[in-house]
Amino acid sequence: MTDTAYIPPRVWTWDKESGGAFANINRPVAGPTHDRELPVGKHPLQLYSLATPNGQKVTIMLEELLAAGKDAEYDAWLIRINEGDQFGSGFVSVNPNSKIPALMDHGVSPPRRVFESGSILVYLAEKFGAFLPTDPAGRTETLNWLFWQMGSAPLLGGGFGHFYAYAPEKFEYAINRYAMEAKRQLDVLDRQLAEHEYVAGDEYTIADMAIWPWYGGVALGRAYDAAEFLDVGSYANVLRWAEQIDARPAVQRGRMVNKANGPLEEQLRERHDAGDFATRTQDKLEGAG
Repeated sequence: MTDTAYIPPRVWTWDKESGGAFANINRPVAGPTHDRELPVGKHPLQLYSLATPNGQKVTIMLEELLAAGKDAEYDAWLIRINEGDQFGSGFVSVNPNSKIPALMDHGVSPPRRVFESGSILVYLAEKFGAFLPTDPAGRTETLNWLFWQMGSAPLLGGGFGHFYAYAPEKFEYAINRYAMEAKRQLDVLDRQLAEHEYVAGDEYTIADMAIWPWYGGVALGRAYDAAEFLDVGSYANVLRWAEQIDARPAVQRGRMVNKANGPLEEQLRERHDAGDFATRTQDKLEGAG
């Protein structure tokens, strides 16, 4: 707790020194900061991303499509958001919001941009006819939970995660406020999974792929070092589901793509071919050097 209460000014102005761990990339305006074209590989689908929870949604989806026999080969290029790659002119042309992930589909004419992780999941599901039920009831329920995640996760990540793990100071009010919301969301998910194998029913869908990187990461102790604080063990149904999804080989591969931290053998910073998982993880590249 700080000794002096903050009193907002009449008109907010940007303090470049504020923002804690993200002060060097956060700013109150949009648009590019520098010219930089994006690379384009050999496949129709070009992904520009980083293995954050939002980035993992799409790489998991692409790997699941490939595992299902779909012609969904792709190139995945690393966007280092801590270095401001998302503000390059090429990236901004694909996503004017300067957030990962961003996708270009060069398999259509003219090439089509797709941004926002939920939009990319729906686009790929419809393009390849997979992981999104076609019956109206199943489709609606899947989209219900997809949009639940899109609306809820900012409170988990930007709210709880920021104030618990990243803010330069610990604020009891903010941590309590967002911890309460994080636990409420886990309870929503736990109650749903008490009655269904997967989030939207008995079928594995894009809803699971969207929700798992966020809430599965928390449940499995991979996010914010907060598993004990949030008592994730009390959400038995979420844990069962999180472990079940975690065991899928395509999910394990998807987590590795565009990963730039953690154990070197888990980092496939760029992915251009299915064989890259065996030959181009960072431990092999650095060992070869």
